[in-house]
Amino acid sequence: MKNVGIFCHPKLARAKGFCEELSRVLGSLGVSVWVCSALNAEEARGRLEGTELVFSVGGDGTVLRVARATVPWPIPILGINLGRLGFMTELSPEQALQKLPALLTGEGWIEERSMLQAELPSSEAPFHALNDVVVVRGAIPRVIYVETAIDGESLTTYRADGVIVATATGSTGYCLAAGGPILHPQSKEILLKAISPHLTLDYALVLPSTATVELRVHTDHQAMLSIDGQANLPLRDGEVVRVSRSPHVARFLRVGSPAAFYSTLNQRLSQIKIGDLESVDVR
Repeated sequence: MKNVGIFCHPKLARAKGFCEELSRVLGSLGVSVWVCSALNAEEARGRLEGTELVFSVGGDGTVLRVARATVPWPIPILGINLGRLGFMTELSPEQALQKLPALLTGEGWIEERSMLQAELPSSEAPFHALNDVVVVRGAIPRVIYVETAIDGESLTTYRADGVIVATATGSTGYCLAAGGPILHPQSKEILLKAISPHLTLDYALVLPSTATVELRVHTDHQAMLSIDGQANLPLRDGEVVRVSRSPHVARFLRVGSPAAFYSTLNQRLSQIKIGDLESVDVR
């Protein structure tokens, strides 16, 4: 690999210093490298053409931003964990520097993860999400009504704080906090789960990868569309959000065993304090 990018979390104290060190080491190995804030996706998109690998330096939230920023380029992402849990990150800073020469010469394997595509009639381009697409109430603590259809067939009208449509990656995030199941990260199925439903359907549904979910909002107060918990747009009464599997995937460079997910899952969940589930690889 001769052309590498680094996405750096600008608000983590350790991140800036490590990104500078990583850049120096890559340069000493004859690699052309660029560095960009993980919060500035537009700047990064102008540099992605020809990039063979990108490092995500931060936590799981940084990985989410990088996955969206790299669409539609099929560039592998290597996550370096400076956060708390690191469900999606792969290496510690020390491990990354130690393994760098081997990684640049082809060590490791590529894991592909499904993403979601969310379409709004008022938006020119679709949104892509690695974790989830959520239709949710705004600041006023009142339920919204979400008329829900799957492949054109009516399912129900949720009376709830919101509705989550999640990928397998997102199954360990907000969807898990709302009581949903955990899917293997390479699963292509789509999860549908209401948030705090009141006198309405309270079960998570596992949908096929080909499903299209339509969410029509009915409310007389604020509602929001949230993409990975990071991009948030207001929704008007009657607006429809159409969610399906994205034609793009997130690609990750891995060095551990593919079966390591199970031990990692148990280890990560055992670290979570009561009430912290919503923070797992979501924000």
